[in-house]
Amino acid sequence: MSFLLIPFLIIVFVSSVRIIQQYETGVVFQLGRYSRTLHPGFNLIIPVIESARVIDMRVLTNDIPKQQAITKDNVPVSINGVVYFQVVDAQTAVIKVQNYLYAVSQYAQAALRDVVGGMTFDDLLAERQKIGDEIEAIIQKQASNWGLQVTAIKILDVDVPEELKKMMSRQASAEREKRANITKAEGDKLASVNLAEAARIMAQSPGAMQLRTLQTLDGLGPTASNTVVLAVPIDVLDLVRAATTKLAEKKQE
Repeated sequence: MSFLLIPFLIIVFVSSVRIIQQYETGVVFQLGRYSRTLHPGFNLIIPVIESARVIDMRVLTNDIPKQQAITKDNVPVSINGVVYFQVVDAQTAVIKVQNYLYAVSQYAQAALRDVVGGMTFDDLLAERQKIGDEIEAIIQKQASNWGLQVTAIKILDVDVPEELKKMMSRQASAEREKRANITKAEGDKLASVNLAEAARIMAQSPGAMQLRTLQTLDGLGPTASNTVVLAVPIDVLDLVRAATTKLAEKKQE
């Protein structure tokens, strides 16, 4: 009789042992009612009378499936994201909500559509962090009643119809071209101002033009392929011609 009792006791002992990991918490129910919380380490429960549900207390990741939404300025978009949360009160998370993973996912989807519907398309593209913060605040109001703590919401992708993408591409191209034209016009304006200033200085200095001409010739270098054409003023040519004529007359005398 005693030999039959020993295996039975072993089975009872094994079934009563609960090993809780460091990142877990156990919630014990006794005859269907909450009894106590099991902490990490070695724990015992009463078989048959008590049951334990182990809850992961680490930060959990839950995808927000891609949602179809309409922005405030009536632009259709498809947007998805991810929600990070953790259980901070295991008893509440087990008792107050049937499946907190599913509940958070559904609540995040609804919050995402509400937030996107209250923003313009331009704000949606530029303020992803703001969108995540607003969704996080909405979810946290309800999640706190479920024993959960939302740590972050991240927006992953924002998709728009192909026709709208083409329009955005044309708009961006036009914007870049406009900036390029403005930059070129400002450069031309600055260059003309500098040229006018240089002309004024050369007009006030008689030798400035000759000095500039010599600098230009020096910059050409000794390359044989360079051809230099000098424009000599008419007055200089007349003086040379007159001097040549006088020298010829003196030789004849």
